[in-house]
Amino acid sequence: MNRVAVPEQLQDRQMEPPTKYSVTDILNDVRHYISRFCVFPDEHCLVAVTLWAAHTHLIEHLHTTPRLAVLSPEPESGKSRVLEVLDLLTPHSMLSVSPSPATIFRTLNQRQITLLMDEVDTIFKTRGKDDTHEDLRGLLNAGYRRGATIPRCVGPKHEVVDFPVFCAVALAGLGNLPDTIMTRSIIVRMRRRSTNEQVEPFRYRKDAEGGHVLRGQLSAWAASVADDVGKAWPEFPEGVTDRLAECWEPLIAVADAAGGDWPKKARDACKAFKKQSASRPMTLGIRLLSDLSLIFGESIALHTETIIERLCNGEKYGLAADAPWEELYGNAISERYLASALKKYGIKPQKVKVDGRSLQGYRREHFWDAWQRYLPPPTPEKQEPSEPSESSSSLKHIPVPEVPDVPDSGTTEEQIEELI
Repeated sequence: MNRVAVPEQLQDRQMEPPTKYSVTDILNDVRHYISRFCVFPDEHCLVAVTLWAAHTHLIEHLHTTPRLAVLSPEPESGKSRVLEVLDLLTPHSMLSVSPSPATIFRTLNQRQITLLMDEVDTIFKTRGKDDTHEDLRGLLNAGYRRGATIPRCVGPKHEVVDFPVFCAVALAGLGNLPDTIMTRSIIVRMRRRSTNEQVEPFRYRKDAEGGHVLRGQLSAWAASVADDVGKAWPEFPEGVTDRLAECWEPLIAVADAAGGDWPKKARDACKAFKKQSASRPMTLGIRLLSDLSLIFGESIALHTETIIERLCNGEKYGLAADAPWEELYGNAISERYLASALKKYGIKPQKVKVDGRSLQGYRREHFWDAWQRYLPPPTPEKQEPSEPSESSSSLKHIPVPEVPDVPDSGTTEEQIEELI
């Protein structure tokens, strides 16, 4: 049998153990290998995917592992190709479509794997009693952090077994994923290739060995720096905190261990992804809070009927022209919807007296905590030096998010309440 040819740039190093000085070249080769078959929106996405592939070789020494969410609005955007390439670069990979939770639980109970799941959008489409993927969603959420387990009853005696679920996961699908997954993910938004974006045809028989050579080199290097990377406390770009910092910590630690220009590339990518996450559309609930802050103005209290009227005629009160409240799921926003939407923020209607009338309504003071917690800080309005500053609400200039997609008018109020 003819031996598959190995790319020339890999031949000299494929049998050499990586050194402190050659690891930068290894990451550069991995980056180049991925770019041969995949087109990403920008260089930052390619850097993130390269570092994600490298971090999977250090998974047993890390405390968190970000999900890599490769998403697109339409099919044929290169998502599956990304997973196929990662299948060659990551250790003990399991590439599958809709695997059963039992399969993953039992496999992880035996050995550490890299889970690569295609067409993952189908997992999150069903709800209620038709939902058969609750265990899988729990696994994806919990397995983000080291030590996570999910208890299950097994065997004829129904003995309780704590299944370990910590593992690196890459997901490919259409649209978006639930927020619980998205906040644990590095999100790569794929697009269909334009006519001037060319890639090499990917053929497993021809291209697998080159990927396997790189996988071996990554594995050997990872073994030499595992302790240092696992104990690292990398510095983050300004403003990167909380969950975003947890996602990027292992990738930046890998880049710091690699040296060269990778530490800068990783932090530049981190800043770009931070900016991307900040521009994500707000939920309908936060859109409602934002619009209510505008229609309240300086009012101390408003009747519910007044709030409904102002929401449905929003342009008169400073709301954007695309405000959805006049035709929300086929009908104008109702008092019941308003009460249900605000309940999750701890805001409840009560009797309020306005213009001598005592009716059900809301007081401004009850919104204040939610406005401070969930809405972005106000943007100062630029004024000419000669003009006096106008008094206004501190929440007047809250940016208006995009309106989320809504179902047709056949949606019931019960279904609406589930969506908020």
